[in-house]
Amino acid sequence: MSLREQLRILVVDDMSTSRGLITQALDAIGIRNVASAADGPGALATLAHSPAHLVISDYNMPGMDGLHLLHALRQSPRTARIGFLLITGRAEAQIIDQGRRLGMNNYLRKPFTPQELKTAIEAVVGRL
Repeated sequence: MSLREQLRILVVDDMSTSRGLITQALDAIGIRNVASAADGPGALATLAHSPAHLVISDYNMPGMDGLHLLHALRQSPRTARIGFLLITGRAEAQIIDQGRRLGMNNYLRKPFTPQELKTAIEAVVGRL
């Protein structure tokens, strides 16, 4: 079984349209084991009962933004080693630097193509 068939990904975005676009891009590159959550607390609850290899999270979400979610993941021994890819339309140096300090594995700027998403994922998990 290839990595792309084994990989479990959790997509986190407060906008259902964005979750759909990310899921479609993942499907286009052959990744189909995908769950989703509408916010950070929902992502943490999902991961508590259904582990993932990689979290792909939007930065700008109400309540708990992507970096707060990353921080929460890194604080728990159960989730500390999960790969984390931040997707943002605001790829400002301050956001990216803070993400790296918190243990972000990679980031991707919106808008993106399926190939750009694949490249960003491969930088975290290896060749698909």
